[in-house]
Amino acid sequence: METLLIIAATFLGFSNGANDNFKGFATVWGSDTLTYRQALTLATIATILGGLMSLILSESLMQQFSGKGLVPPDVAGNPAFIVSIALAAACTVLLATRMGLPISTTHALIGALVGAGLATGEGIVHFGQLTHAFVLPLLVSPVVAGTLGFAVYRLLSSRTRASDCACLVATSTDATASGAAVLRTASPQLLVGSDSHCDRLAEPVVRLRLSHMLDRFHALSAASICFARAVNDTPKLAALLVAARLIGARASIVVIAAVMAAGGLLFARHVAQTMSQRMVRMDQVQGLVANVITAALVIFASKLGMPVSTTQVSVGSIAGTGLVSGAVNWTTLRGILLSWVATLPIAALIAYLLAHVL
Repeated sequence: METLLIIAATFLGFSNGANDNFKGFATVWGSDTLTYRQALTLATIATILGGLMSLILSESLMQQFSGKGLVPPDVAGNPAFIVSIALAAACTVLLATRMGLPISTTHALIGALVGAGLATGEGIVHFGQLTHAFVLPLLVSPVVAGTLGFAVYRLLSSRTRASDCACLVATSTDATASGAAVLRTASPQLLVGSDSHCDRLAEPVVRLRLSHMLDRFHALSAASICFARAVNDTPKLAALLVAARLIGARASIVVIAAVMAAGGLLFARHVAQTMSQRMVRMDQVQGLVANVITAALVIFASKLGMPVSTTQVSVGSIAGTGLVSGAVNWTTLRGILLSWVATLPIAALIAYLLAHVL
């Protein structure tokens, strides 16, 4: 049983990486800021770093996903219970990955916890704790992300995007008359305008392309999402090993971080295409707004020990910005939402059957 548990937990980590690792860089590839290979490489590095950082930040999440508080203590430590959860969640996530559907591993784990809990021992599951600690954060987080994405991008999109050049000039200039905006402090002056405005300047001290700066901030925001997602997800999966007392918490987190990275490298592309190219066609500003909102919400939730879904937060923020531009593919979005609804019962059913067999 111990060998089966190690296989099941690492299989779940692998499946999680395949479905989740690239999601932070969905907007980067979707806005043509980076190629798929470049985005995948950076996503993998950020995932590994985030997984290792969870050694410090997310002890409360590991306790929640050990099953304690949801089922009786003797059930939570039962190897058959843990194996059923890991295998059921892994099968559910891998099936969705092969279909290109970005589902939540958190959803799959919760469904598997309920299914295995009902099938093991006296079938006791504390649904009050389940609703308070798990269901409410999962329901609220995508709505908050979508609302913020809509509001922030609408505010930014109302401003002109003609300006792509920022120049620092040491002396006075007539660039204002030609249409550039001047930040009047003490000399030197900062001018923001189009490339043609900056071309007319004699010798700017510094000249920056704003689009290039946005690209770098966009990639950085994507890496922060992958980092935050790994901080939030790694302890959930490592808890499956810790609960059976096979290896310590730190060693479990290192193992899970490694297999998550491998899963993303090998099988991320189907889900990446759905989130990057089929749900919303976006520009770099849209992607940057969605990423900053996603990263902030996930990191905040991790610090509070709230098991939010990075998938739901990311999809919510992307859809929110897409509503402003009218670029949402409703057929794709509807399919994603239906897959979220189906995740819990499918994982619960598989876990229930496995728990009976084991």
